[in-house]
Amino acid sequence: MHPLSLKVMTWSWGLFGAVTFVACVVYGLVVPRAFHASQLLEQILPGFRWLTPSGVLLGVGETFVYGAYAGFVFTLIHNAVLRRSV
Repeated sequence: MHPLSLKVMTWSWGLFGAVTFVACVVYGLVVPRAFHASQLLEQILPGFRWLTPSGVLLGVGETFVYGAYAGFVFTLIHNAVLRRSV
């Protein structure tokens, strides 16, 4: 088994987070307000406000950073465990 690329995994997870955020916003536009998580997004993303242009851009940026952080840490842990197990 080969170690994971830190750059590829960080970018992949960051983009996954941003794409997922955009999907959540689109879902929120399609379904009635009672069935989407606009309040949750406002609580977990500092500065995010539902359906403001600056809020959406900030949300995409924040979710990208959160995803990139997760990918970075995951890859470091994965590669360290892989080295120890070989």
